[in-house]
Amino acid sequence: MTTESTAAEQAVTADAKSSRTLARQRRRNSAVRFWRQYRTHRAGVLGLAALTLFALIALTAPLTVGSHVQSVTDAPGRPMESPSARFPLGTDQFGRNLLGLVVWGARVSLLVGLLAAVLSVAIGALIGITAGHFRGWYATVLMRITDWFLVMPTLVLAIALATVMTRSLGTIILAIGVTTWPTTARLVRAQTLAVESRPYIERAKALGGGHWHIMSRHVLPNVMPLVLAQTTLIISSAILAEATLAFLGLGDPTIVSWGGLLQDAREAGAVSAGKWWYLVPPGIAIAVVALAFTLCGRAVESVLNPKLGVTR
Repeated sequence: MTTESTAAEQAVTADAKSSRTLARQRRRNSAVRFWRQYRTHRAGVLGLAALTLFALIALTAPLTVGSHVQSVTDAPGRPMESPSARFPLGTDQFGRNLLGLVVWGARVSLLVGLLAAVLSVAIGALIGITAGHFRGWYATVLMRITDWFLVMPTLVLAIALATVMTRSLGTIILAIGVTTWPTTARLVRAQTLAVESRPYIERAKALGGGHWHIMSRHVLPNVMPLVLAQTTLIISSAILAEATLAFLGLGDPTIVSWGGLLQDAREAGAVSAGKWWYLVPPGIAIAVVALAFTLCGRAVESVLNPKLGVTR
């Protein structure tokens, strides 16, 4: 009897291991297939290369320029020096090296863009999936709230939130994240309704699958490609929004970011004085990163949904 029980347990364990191995193999094959299709999009590969470069610059900033580049009291140059061999991008109004500030600012701008986009997509996905699953009065209320956020100017809401809250990095992330989720919610809800109309959802309910089981095991995996594509597209908008809020003086004044550099240049009168080197580098960095995320997002969207017919 003991031998038969042991054999049965070993068989169950072997089946479980085989299932896990098969699942890992499928995920690996899906990733390989995704990359093969993605690399056929030249614009997407170019955007990914640009993002990789900026990510390396941001990650190695503590080693290449160091945190001392932010110091106002130990500034190595004179205020508003033009580009030279010592200062390739010139200096700011305090005499700090602008090249080092742009490199250091990449850390904040990329971090804010990523976290704000994750927060926005998380809120949108949660509202979209629950509204598409439960329907009824619950979905009606959520969709009316979503419609209200859609018709309100996103930037105005973000400015209002950033104004009434303390000036910090967390405030900027929260202000951007809670004002940019409605589009994601609409898209995810539509995809949820399409998924839940399929026959296997009815079979899962007939077999006793609860709400959480249906949403987490059947709906969420089917909407994840849409969520991934939406995340890459929202990051570029979040970076632009962070730069705008910082330019308007609503960011954390103790933290160096690309938008903060533009705001400092405006306060120093760089525009009227013709100090172009104070404005151009952070502006170009913002534009290039936003464009790179957009190119990656369009490529991901095209791979996951070939019907869109995005050009390569």
